[in-house]
Amino acid sequence: MEILKGLDPMLQTFWYIAIPVSVFFLIQTILTFIGSGGADGLEADFAGDLDEVEAPFQLFSLRNLINFLLGFSWSGISLYDRIENKAILVFMSVIVGTAFVAVFFVIVKQILKLAENNSFTLKDTLYKTATVYLRIPGQMSGKGKVQVSAKGSIHEIDAITDQEAIESGAIVRIVKITGDNLLHVERI
Repeated sequence: MEILKGLDPMLQTFWYIAIPVSVFFLIQTILTFIGSGGADGLEADFAGDLDEVEAPFQLFSLRNLINFLLGFSWSGISLYDRIENKAILVFMSVIVGTAFVAVFFVIVKQILKLAENNSFTLKDTLYKTATVYLRIPGQMSGKGKVQVSAKGSIHEIDAITDQEAIESGAIVRIVKITGDNLLHVERI
């Protein structure tokens, strides 16, 4: 690389880090988007639940090293002419590289939330309060309907009670789920 020969040694170092890391990052990104996975011998390098933090929690991985070096080298190149003190330049580059890794963790945590199972089951309503939508006949002599909020949405579900009849608009607590997908409710 003849172009880099006339540069200051520190700037040369930043460039020698930036070029191969950027190429590797581009290849890694392309392979990620085309769906290359463990079957090809390539690993996405992030498989951890960030809620259960273990000692290294995947901090020292190839992907994080690439992210750090990407932020470190390009910030060093960008700030080289603006920061005269080279120790401060290296310190700022380390801060930016660390920020790249932190942003990666935040992005991956948000992506992992997309994989959560948010499908609704009747068990999600147990012991919750609900509003009677259609009158519930008393003494389990018929069905009514309740509206209950579960997993971020409102559901209308058939309900029965062994108490007196419960009028529309009353607040009830779901105390049991019967075998035929009926909610057993009690007036609050």
